[in-house]
Amino acid sequence: MRKITSAALLVLTLGACNNAPQFKVEGNVNDAKGKTLYLEASGIEGIQAIDSVKLSDNGAFSFKESRPESPEFYRLRIDNKVINFSVDSTETITINAPFADFSMGYTVVGSDNSAKIKELTLKQVELQNKVNSLIAAMRSNQISYADYEEQLTDLLKNYKDDIKFNYIFSAPQSAAAYFALFQKLNDYLIFDPLNSKDDVKCFAAVATSLNNSYPHAIRSKNLYNIVIKGMKNTRTPKEQVIELSEDQITEAGIIDINLRDLKGNSRKLSDLKGKVVLLDFSVYQTQTGAPHNLMLRELYNKYAAQGLEIYQVSLDADEHFWKTSADNLPWICVRDGNGIYSSNASIYNVKQVPTFFLINRNSEMVAREEDINDLDSSIKALL
Repeated sequence: MRKITSAALLVLTLGACNNAPQFKVEGNVNDAKGKTLYLEASGIEGIQAIDSVKLSDNGAFSFKESRPESPEFYRLRIDNKVINFSVDSTETITINAPFADFSMGYTVVGSDNSAKIKELTLKQVELQNKVNSLIAAMRSNQISYADYEEQLTDLLKNYKDDIKFNYIFSAPQSAAAYFALFQKLNDYLIFDPLNSKDDVKCFAAVATSLNNSYPHAIRSKNLYNIVIKGMKNTRTPKEQVIELSEDQITEAGIIDINLRDLKGNSRKLSDLKGKVVLLDFSVYQTQTGAPHNLMLRELYNKYAAQGLEIYQVSLDADEHFWKTSADNLPWICVRDGNGIYSSNASIYNVKQVPTFFLINRNSEMVAREEDINDLDSSIKALL
């Protein structure tokens, strides 16, 4: 038997590694001399650095890495600018980009999924810009809050319909479909599998296709778990008759709510008699959560000293997310553990979130959101 020296074994081992299936991403970044370009993996647990190169005069780069066992996501990063792409096998992907418009002005060849990911990225940026303009218009009183909500709802519906039918349901097995599920607006998922039955269906379509092709992949298992949790959270409960106890009906006739705040203390709506109360039903973990709370904070800062209080009922499925989000809010924050099937929400006939009501100092319900043209002036009139 021939003996193999340690040195020879090392050479053979390195040769075997070099012959392992690889993918390649190459291209140019214009006007980026001296800048460092990073190749990073976008895993479920976060971003992981893989390789980097300092760009020369022509901005050329080339990275080679072992192909993933199932479709995976990577990104090129220069400073804080990012290009996302996916890898299915041993493809060679060519990406050319100008440094000034690195994240949006690039071209990609060699990966249909990566081209779709660029389309999705551009669409998401356009949506975010439109929403930012709406928020600015509302804050400067160019449009009312009611108009803002109506326009925002239309924007989101049109966007989700486009992505749902043209990117998710049309090719649920694709990496682009998976990427679409996790797009964000205002740092919240556009498709919310924990609070929306329709959105759970989108996750389920991709989960089924991914599981059929890659049953042992971490992403397949993770997506499956999200779908199971979403189905559980959005399952319609058995129809039940809602009974009100006598102590829930106050003298003025409003229906009392008694839920626990962040510290575990019981907070009753009826205890706020003597104040003007904005009763608000919200889900923090939605695209509208952040701008809605921004609007509430401006009202609270303006009128709290004059007697305004906000009693905000969270219908979030994720208690930890609620606690983290509500921790720095100055008003009364409580959570109904029954989520979107809350009996409190049913009693107040809440059909969508956010929905708010105005209660005067005598604990009398005076207005519901859709009946209020100008929330600021309506509050001011009650103080």
